[in-house]
Amino acid sequence: MSPALTIEVRALDKIYGSGERAVHAVRDATFSARAGEFLAVVGPSGSGKTTLLAMLGGLLTPTSGHASVGGVDLTSLGGGQLARFRREKVGFVFQGYNLLPYLSARKNLLAIARIGGLARVASRARADRLLEELGLTGRADAYPAEMSGGERQRVAIGRALMNDPSLILVDEPTANLDTARGKQVVEMLATEVHQRNKTALMVTHDMRMAEYADRRLTIEDGMLAEQ
Repeated sequence: MSPALTIEVRALDKIYGSGERAVHAVRDATFSARAGEFLAVVGPSGSGKTTLLAMLGGLLTPTSGHASVGGVDLTSLGGGQLARFRREKVGFVFQGYNLLPYLSARKNLLAIARIGGLARVASRARADRLLEELGLTGRADAYPAEMSGGERQRVAIGRALMNDPSLILVDEPTANLDTARGKQVVEMLATEVHQRNKTALMVTHDMRMAEYADRRLTIEDGMLAEQ
C-alpha cells in the first residue's frame, strides 16, 4: 500500500487587492505529496513561494481552490480551528530561526511542547532525543546568541519536529548560512523527514539546496510546475 497523501492542492489561487491593482501571487497551483517525501519549491524572489507556504501552513486564506493537509481541509476552517491545525499538524522552520532569545536550545523545544499540551516528562525526553539526533547534545543549555547560525537552524528543525507534525514547512533555511553549513542543514533536514516518515516542503531560490529534495517544483509569477 502506498503512503497516504499528506498534501493535496487543487487549483489554489491567492490574489491580493482587486481590480487593476490586483496581484495574483499564486495561480492555479495543483500538486500532492505523500508521507516521507521532501519537496523543494524553487523560484526567484516575489514568485509566490512564501505565499504558497503560508497558505499550506494556515497563515493565509486562499482566494479560491482546495488545499488539505493531513486530511484537514484548510478551506473549511475558521480562525480558532486554523490555530489548532497549526499547533497539531504543522512544524515551521523560518529563515530567521525565530528562536526565543531568552531560552536555551532545550527550552525553545519545550516551549513548543507546552503549547501542544505534551506531558512534562515525555516532552523533556523527546527534546533531548531530538537535540541528540541533530548533534546538539552539548549545546542543549546554550542560548541562541551563543550559537552559530547552523546550530540555531538545527534547533529550529528540532522545534519544528517537537509536536510530531504531519507537515514541515521550511522557508529559505539557508539564507543566513554559508554554503557548507547550508548543505549540512538541508541534508540533516532531509534525513529527519525520511527517517520519521514526515512530509516537508522547502521553498528556496538556491538550486544547490533543492538537489537534496526528492522532488522539485518551480514557481514563477505564481505559476507552479514540476521538474
